[in-house]
Order: sequence, then structure tokens, then C-alpha cells
Amino acid sequence: MDAGDIGLGDDPQAIIEAAVREQLARHDRLLLLGGDHSVTFPILQAFHQKYNKLSILHLDAHADLYDSFEGNKYSHACPFARIMEAGLATRLIQVGIRTLTTHQREQAQRFGVDVIEMKDWSDSIMFQLDGPVYLSLDLDALDPAFAPGVSHHEPGGFTSRQVISIIQNLKGNLVGADLVEFNPTRDVAGITAMLAAKLFKELLARLIQSQINFR
Repeated sequence: MDAGDIGLGDDPQAIIEAAVREQLARHDRLLLLGGDHSVTFPILQAFHQKYNKLSILHLDAHADLYDSFEGNKYSHACPFARIMEAGLATRLIQVGIRTLTTHQREQAQRFGVDVIEMKDWSDSIMFQLDGPVYLSLDLDALDPAFAPGVSHHEPGGFTSRQVISIIQNLKGNLVGADLVEFNPTRDVAGITAMLAAKLFKELLARLIQSQINFR
């Protein structure tokens, strides 16, 4: 079922967390749409109440591990620093990264993050994760040729087929996912919108499959 939009109001973080917690009281698995990547921190605050040993698979061009970005500790560039700081995940795997700064490398080491930079990617890599799994997919994980409708273009990313294969071949109990960072003002001929719809369907199918396999 579609639970509709979340009205953000004056305190978006608290409102998102409360809304997601309410849905998790009714459903075991959720697929959420952004928004920018800042939404993932409050989403996972809610998930942590239900799944306290969560593994995260994060597909992105950026690690989003900044302690603070432009004076904001809760910006789109910081969610995974907040997530790991708060102990909301037992494991974080970041895939497709191609803009690591020295600070973010230090943050990754500090939090024990498994980072697979795009330069080290191989299509033979498969993910088999224990316990509940959450997948966070930033559309700029894909190369701009496949997803121009994002705010921060980073050439050299995944193809559409590669991301679909990662989703389809993920082994584990997928309990939640988000799809974020679509910017329609930068899209070309609806290419990114169509891709986002396809990825939404693939994520939904994968969640349903997990519900069947992990009853």
C-alpha cells in the first residue's frame, strides 16, 4: 500500500522518524522515496527501534560521511556519519564511491565502514548479508549518462544494468530500502524519472521476495 507523502513541517527529522515508526508498527518492510539523502538518518532511527542489528548496503557516488557540511550536521552529506555515530547499524557497506576526501576516509576508518570505490568495482562482486538488511540507493551512484537528473554529477558510475543486478542478486533479509536524490529540474527527456520508476519496481520486488523467504 502507498502511505502517501510525509509533510515535513518545522522539524523534518522528528516528523520523518515518527511517520516511519508508525508505518513499521503496521508493516515489517518499507520502501521510501526521497528527498535528498538527509532523509535516511531519521528513517533508520525509526528502523532501529524494530531492527537493532541492521546491515546497510549503500549505493552512491558519495560516502556522505562528513561530520558536518556547510555548518549542518544533518545535511545530505552527513547521514551515514550520524547513523554510525548513533549505532543504528552493525555494518555499513558503501559501493560505487568516487569522491572520497581525506576527512571521509578517516570517517570510514573510524566507523569501520566497508568502502568499495568505483575504481575497484567488479561485476563478480555479490552481497550476502546476515540479519536484517537495509538498502539505500542514491541515483547519483549511476553514471550521469544513465541518470542525468541528479544534483551532483559524478562521471564514471554504474550502468543501469549493474545497479539492477546488485538489487536482484542481493542475498539477505531485505527489510527496507530508500531511493533518493532524484532532481527533475536536471533530468533530460525523462531518462532519470523512467530509471527511478524501474529501480522502484526492482526494490519493491526484492522486498516482496524477502517477505516470502523470511517469514
